[in-house]
Amino acid sequence: MIRPRLSIVLCTYNGAAHLQAQLDSLLAQTLRPDEIVIGDDASTDATMEILRQFAASAGEVGIHVQLCRRPRNLGYVENFTEGLRQARGDLLFLCDQDDVWYPEKLLRMAAAFESDPTLLLLHSDARLVDAQGVSLRCSMFDALQLTAQEKQAIHVGMAFEVVMRRSFVTGATVGLRRELIDLALPVAAGWIHDEWLAAVAAAAGRLDFIDDALIDYRQHDTNQIGARRRTLAMKWRDLLLPRGRLLADEAQRLQRLEQFLLRATFADAARCARQVGHKRAHFERRMAIGRLPRWQRLRPILREARQDDYRRYGTGGRSMLRDLLRHD
Repeated sequence: MIRPRLSIVLCTYNGAAHLQAQLDSLLAQTLRPDEIVIGDDASTDATMEILRQFAASAGEVGIHVQLCRRPRNLGYVENFTEGLRQARGDLLFLCDQDDVWYPEKLLRMAAAFESDPTLLLLHSDARLVDAQGVSLRCSMFDALQLTAQEKQAIHVGMAFEVVMRRSFVTGATVGLRRELIDLALPVAAGWIHDEWLAAVAAAAGRLDFIDDALIDYRQHDTNQIGARRRTLAMKWRDLLLPRGRLLADEAQRLQRLEQFLLRATFADAARCARQVGHKRAHFERRMAIGRLPRWQRLRPILREARQDDYRRYGTGGRSMLRDLLRHD
């Protein structure tokens, strides 16, 4: 059997402070990649100098490096999109500039893809560390509060139902098949690339995860998207936040996913499109609830609860309490 070609897609932007540790971890993989595609998003620090030196070192051990400096800043979603399009591998692995991969990451993920031909996207847990690499004693799945029931649903092929409830895939931990790139790109407006790829993968095939940390996920002041365990105070403040704009933006994102699925030709596309449409309608009703005086909200909230939509598409009682208390 021919081993699939492995590509790492790394995006950088002014990452000189932490970049070298990540690059060293890529060269330390027990299963080496065939290529590393690097898109630098018009950095103004020493990032490019570090990358040029790395490209030479990687070439010496047989790893081909495509290094491209964008002529202007694209933003991380478009930068990753361009990198994925450039990559030539059969299996592609997303890589942030400031993390550290564990040596067995590529080996374990490639083995999982080999054992399941239906698997389109695979991700893992991550250990959260501070800017100096010291453990924060919390994993990504802990911070996301991914439940045992959600994990089991994902494992048995019901990932789309979990995708409809919440975001749980972290791009820095993701591996995917080339078929998903051909199917899913371009990323729809308003979506982050890892969320979009996860939604399409869960609808079109299988999405699964490895329930172990395979990277150190560094948390610092310049993270594009970070993670931390939510405290009770944070949860209380969250209940009172205005959400009309957030719900409207989410309804628009869902409409774009619904339209994508209605055009798709894979087997489960129509069913998934109906489910997305159902969630979009629920969010539109929640937008209307938020425009009511608080004393008039209880009845429509209970109506949504009787349809089980708060549990299916949110956090159950907490989402109901948000709609009762929030101001728009």
